[in-house]
Amino acid sequence: MARLFDPLTQRGVTFRNRVMVSPMCQYSSRDGLPDDWHLVHLGSRAVGGAAAVIAEATAVSPEGRISPADTGLWNDAQAQAWARVISFVEGQGAVPGVQLAHAGRKASTDAPWRGGGAVAPEQGGWTPVAPSALAFDAGSPVPDALDEAGIAKVIEDFVAATRRALDAGFRLVELHAAHGYLLHQFLSPLSNRREDRYGGSFDNRVRLLLEIIDAVRAAWPERLPLWLRISATDWVEGDGWDIEQSIALARLVGDRGIDLVDVSSGGTVPNAKIPLQPGYQVPFACRIRREAGVATGAVGLLTAPEQVERIIAEDEADVVLLARELLRDPYFPRRAAHALGAEITPPMQYGRAW
Repeated sequence: MARLFDPLTQRGVTFRNRVMVSPMCQYSSRDGLPDDWHLVHLGSRAVGGAAAVIAEATAVSPEGRISPADTGLWNDAQAQAWARVISFVEGQGAVPGVQLAHAGRKASTDAPWRGGGAVAPEQGGWTPVAPSALAFDAGSPVPDALDEAGIAKVIEDFVAATRRALDAGFRLVELHAAHGYLLHQFLSPLSNRREDRYGGSFDNRVRLLLEIIDAVRAAWPERLPLWLRISATDWVEGDGWDIEQSIALARLVGDRGIDLVDVSSGGTVPNAKIPLQPGYQVPFACRIRREAGVATGAVGLLTAPEQVERIIAEDEADVVLLARELLRDPYFPRRAAHALGAEITPPMQYGRAW
């Protein structure tokens, strides 16, 4: 039997295989509410056989959205709207998950198919917040640097969103500390120039993330897993966040109740030179798994059944998270099972095709 289709149990949750739907922003909601698009988008991947279906970067506050069309969990109406999607995903045997996020200085932008530029306040945008008053690039607004009260609000927003995620029925929460969004902005010295207890040294730069993990873990039941997505490196020599700091962080979060580190990279600065190639981030997941002693997820240009099977079979990561490949083919897990000689049970309605 292919190792890719071994179940994985974390706390009180069992994932039916090792193929997870990576969070993918859809930029298709109004007032933070998921709708029929999200039901079909996420539901079809559950039908396709993925073990966990993790909803897109979902904002913990209005100012934490990447775009005005992001989903959210900052009010009860949003939690109620998510419940319908969750019910369908879970009914197909997949674990419903959500990535909780705050975009920081990369907030208030337009959808990528409209250019992704900054959205001005008079057009429905807002002034972003960040660790320091440093714009992401020349076309981005200068954010307001968070004061201690603003930082406390960010922590409270993550906790409140976690509680709503539980009420809605999610069984997996992933905290987004990657891709140059707010929590990654605090981690990286490229975006964090603070001189208080949240900036400067490694211990200070990881402080906010650790405080959020502690607060969220206290609000999220012990029976349910909590994951963390990080960027293993900024891809900037010398001055940025790097794999050595990521390993040190992983050791800390593993002791604080994080059950898996989802290992991506980049996003802090626009001019990073990223050596894109198939599986280019897998070595980071492998090193963190082996050197920090925590479960990891591999992500990034994973497209072939044999490729993802090798990652699991050779213990380079505990799960694989697929994004674009699952946009191209929601039934990738079923195709992979066929290619690898495994069997996964189809929905009753589709049985005649198997």
